Amino acid sequence: MAINKKVNDEIRVKILEALLQKNAVTPNVRHIKRLTGYHKATIKSSLDFLSREGVLSGFGPKIDFRKLGYKLEVIVMLQIDTSQKELFNEFLGVVSSDPHLYRLSAIIGSGNWNMMASHIYTDIESYHQDSLKKYYESIPNIFNLIKDKEIFYATEPLHKNASRTKSVLEIVKHMQGLE
Repeated sequence: MAINKKVNDEIRVKILEALLQKNAVTPNVRHIKRLTGYHKATIKSSLDFLSREGVLSGFGPKIDFRKLGYKLEVIVMLQIDTSQKELFNEFLGVVSSDPHLYRLSAIIGSGNWNMMASHIYTDIESYHQDSLKKYYESIPNIFNLIKDKEIFYATEPLHKNASRTKSVLEIVKHMQGLE
């Protein structure tokens, strides 16, 4: 009898989740040696140094979220009333338990926006239903905290989807004249 594998079945999800744990994925020093020409001891000591310095914070899988059905990235610009400390802390509590929201950061720039939230969803309808239930129905007086918001939906086609790590390394190489 053939086993019907799916990318999002229990086995595959548990394996992907395990790959996120510390020491589940380690660099292949021999492969790095082939790519760079450096001695294995140099590579190992460099990896240890970069880890101690906090440059390397871990190793893990790169997952194509679209293959798991999450084809919509939602970026929300927020104007938060920062004087509402208690309400803001309640909001942060909900944010910390929301698996769809993967980044919430303070921002500065033009306009009145002071926070940016990044979410991943299957579609626009599920985003609206989920945010209504999680935030607007569960946090009394949320409108006293969120004064304004603007929502952007990033969908396909992707014109560029480069790794931030690769981009930063390219910039550093250019700035240091290492090209």
